Amino acid sequence: MRDEVREKIAGEICLSDEPGRTIRKWREQFKISQQELSKHLGVSPSVISDYEAGRRKSPGIVTVRKIVDAFLEIDEKTGGGVLKQYSLAAKTDSIISIKEFAVEVLASNLVNQIEGENLTPAISLDRHIHGFTVIDSVRAITSLSSFDYLKIYGWSSQRALIFTGVRFGRSPMIAIRAHPLKPALVVYQKPEQVDELAIRLAELEGIPLVKSQLAIGDLVDRLQSLG
Repeated sequence: MRDEVREKIAGEICLSDEPGRTIRKWREQFKISQQELSKHLGVSPSVISDYEAGRRKSPGIVTVRKIVDAFLEIDEKTGGGVLKQYSLAAKTDSIISIKEFAVEVLASNLVNQIEGENLTPAISLDRHIHGFTVIDSVRAITSLSSFDYLKIYGWSSQRALIFTGVRFGRSPMIAIRAHPLKPALVVYQKPEQVDELAIRLAELEGIPLVKSQLAIGDLVDRLQSLG
């Protein structure tokens, strides 16, 4: 499992058009500060800052390996939380599509991409999204166990959860409110009618609630093109 994770992250950084931003995304994913990472690597914090900001030439594969190994070693010292989360990320029947972005995406850009309407305008869309999960809400309600619920968050809860088959939108928001993990954004795909209770619950949680009228295939294609 460790080697699989190592190869995934290293490959994503090396293949990224903006490797510095991808390094930053993964560092934040592991909840590691620039200072902590630089100390582990034996370099100045400015070196990490320069890589992430693109001020320094993109690191070669040897440096990328060292950075990725540092992520994993620091994670293991604190209980291996990210590695454990990866082991939970297998797809379930209720997940239609899931993706981790190579670089973070602004919520406002994601909403524009799917022609979304923000139903909670008082909640800012100025937040980073690290990935998305498209969920069949009917299957989720009827078959998703508490263990499977963790899988919809993939590598990070800093993601958009998109629910299909929504009638009034109460059940998804009640489930989110009841669980300690919270997404950064919730989207309803072609809901029949969004209940005021769903909007109120989203406001209480501080989670933007958005609806999109795109067909599911078009919506997934547009999400896949991000990040």
